[in-house]
Amino acid sequence: MTMTTHSHKPWTDKGGHVTVTVLQERYRASERLVCRVVGQHRSTQRQGGKVIDLEEAKLRHRLREIAAEHIRWGRRMAYRLLRREGWTVNHKRMQRLWREEGLQRPTPRNRKRARPADGSVRRHRAQHPHQVWAMDFQFDATADGRRLKFLNVIDEHSRLCLAIRVGRRCKAKDVVTVLEELTSLYPAPAFIRSDNGPEFIAQALRDWCEASGTATAYIELGSPRENGFAESFNDRFRDEFLNTELFTTAP
Repeated sequence: MTMTTHSHKPWTDKGGHVTVTVLQERYRASERLVCRVVGQHRSTQRQGGKVIDLEEAKLRHRLREIAAEHIRWGRRMAYRLLRREGWTVNHKRMQRLWREEGLQRPTPRNRKRARPADGSVRRHRAQHPHQVWAMDFQFDATADGRRLKFLNVIDEHSRLCLAIRVGRRCKAKDVVTVLEELTSLYPAPAFIRSDNGPEFIAQALRDWCEASGTATAYIELGSPRENGFAESFNDRFRDEFLNTELFTTAP
């Protein structure tokens, strides 16, 4: 059998490959023979259309939903939520899909943390839960411009937020009330870390600490990063909640 092709105008498909099927039908030849004659590898005949991965399509859709619901979340927070929901996806695949969907947030600048020379940040480092609690105030406002004052209490070992109290004001007696409520649920801490604001150095709080066997660990004036766990929580609380919500009323 003689097979003749015209090199100046070959039969080709949209990809520029000689249409082997056409030649097979015309000359009733095998795929192997036709591919050898036209100089085309047989593997080119095995390339089918792109198969749609339905599982990946669903995953991409869920990622877009998460990004819309939690606009301040990054890839790691979304990954944790997916795992809790039962998705089986590894870090590298998650990173690729998150990037391809255009969901990446701008990378925050790393702030250099100054450590005091006396080592006070490490002096009372928590070795187990409820050994050291950190307290700090945070401020926001309702829609009418009136101030909101938040008291946040964090367990430094577990990094669990134990309490968030919000009101127009928060005095020393209110701080004591929050601590009394917490110690009805958890053991009293060995230390409470805070700044030396008037609410935290008031006699009412000192009396509570003495009665509870809790010592105070005040940070240096003007050194909020010495209260690093509270500061870290405050940053995320503002970024993920306070900056995304509008308050119209307050207790």
